Amino acid sequence: MTLVDLHHAWAWVTIVANAVAGTWSLAAHWIPALRRRQLWWFVGAAEVTIFVQVLLGVAIIDSSQFGAASFHMFYGFVALITVGLLFAYRQSLVAWMYLLYGLGGLFLMGLCIRAMLIKPF
Repeated sequence: MTLVDLHHAWAWVTIVANAVAGTWSLAAHWIPALRRRQLWWFVGAAEVTIFVQVLLGVAIIDSSQFGAASFHMFYGFVALITVGLLFAYRQSLVAWMYLLYGLGGLFLMGLCIRAMLIKPF
């Protein structure tokens, strides 16, 4: 399996993980029984998938003689910035934290889908 194949396959892991994390967090905003410690472990794991995906993309660019589409890279870096913003605002929006991470997870999923729609290489 090449790095490009791994990057493509991992994109689906990233999309599904953030979709589930976002949906679970949104549901937990309204259903207190879903507010479990496992939710935060899953959200963390879903966000780590974004870092792995960006690192794979950087490794592809570094190891090849061709570059990636500008907007493909843009969406990847916006996803990284979004993860940082979600983490930064978690303390100031404690009352809305489930809503923040729910909408944030779905936004990250959308960014990843949009990046996939652009031919990366």
